[in-house]
Amino acid sequence: QVQLVESGGGLVQTGGSLRLSCLADGRTFGISVGWFRQAPGKERDFVAAIRWGGFSTAYADSVKGRFTISRDTAKNTVYLQMNSLKPGDTAIYYCAAVQGTWPPSADPSGFDYWGQGTQVSVSS
Repeated sequence: QVQLVESGGGLVQTGGSLRLSCLADGRTFGISVGWFRQAPGKERDFVAAIRWGGFSTAYADSVKGRFTISRDTAKNTVYLQMNSLKPGDTAIYYCAAVQGTWPPSADPSGFDYWGQGTQVSVSS
């Protein structure tokens, strides 16, 4: 079992930055952690993922060059640094985890554990 708790969402202007945090508790050995986002009336989309025990990362094309995923295993935390934010980035952002899979699926059904989500709003 893995428990995930997100934090760090908020309201920013276009071009601004936010850093989301995902605190992972439980069986973190061998997991991959991903960030997904869901805008109102839309499907939940893959944003980025990182391998807990290594340095492998993956990004959606829409965020490459703007978002950076990282992790601090000493703090059991995965971060999503979001720069150059656009109104189209407005969504609820979810942290998710899956055991023993890399690269993880970009489909939300490929992840077993989910946090409660944190709202990110970007004003124009």
